[in-house]
Amino acid sequence: MAGLVSVVTAVHAPGAGFLPEAYRSLSGQVLPDGWDWQWVVQEDGETDAVGSRVPDDPRVSFGQGRAGRAGTARTMALSRTEGEFVRVLDADDQLTPGALARDIGALTRTPGVCWTTSRALDLMPDGSTTGFEGDPPEGPVERGAVLDSWKANGFLPPVHPATLCVRRDLLLALGGWMALPASEDTGLLLALNAVSRGWFTARTGLLYRKWPGQATAAAPHADERERSARTAVVEARARALAETGWCFEPS
Repeated sequence: MAGLVSVVTAVHAPGAGFLPEAYRSLSGQVLPDGWDWQWVVQEDGETDAVGSRVPDDPRVSFGQGRAGRAGTARTMALSRTEGEFVRVLDADDQLTPGALARDIGALTRTPGVCWTTSRALDLMPDGSTTGFEGDPPEGPVERGAVLDSWKANGFLPPVHPATLCVRRDLLLALGGWMALPASEDTGLLLALNAVSRGWFTARTGLLYRKWPGQATAAAPHADERERSARTAVVEARARALAETGWCFEPS
């Protein structure tokens, strides 16, 4: 439905303690007139550790399911989304003030734009933040630009997939997040950019928490054999989509 943005959060038991901070960052968002948000929280697993951390708010929906990592949890959460747009917010991250309003603005005011990303800062354990070098300028991200940059820079995307806000119909058309043990969000980002234009917002939209329990800090994430397989299928999917010539145009 128009006027609603669905914020999707995948969470596993070790990260459940961060949910109250994520909720505070969401509940403090000031949206354009006529807009509201829903928070769709999906546990990657079926434990007793997460549900008690989910706030009692009618705008919040909580679900559980068999463990399959973050991409599976987010895609399962799509069954409960009702918004025109879907915004990612991992359980251990935080939105910055105005982030959702800027996403909505880019998606509603810029012709042909189907997804947005924004600047992100690493949130360190001591509370300090660290920025990234090489963010693109604010403005449209043309089709194919993400793949080209990702290939040229050691498989690091030029924009942060954890800041993604996307049209729900396009997200569903692409099947949600990729069925990978990691890089599922990068794979989706490249697929989106293969068939549609995006937007990059230079103002910080996300605090990306660095902590020992996050999935990207685990040793298997850096396994070279797995990483090679992930990058190969991510690239192949993006190229296959581009070669179809299909271009998604928002109605």
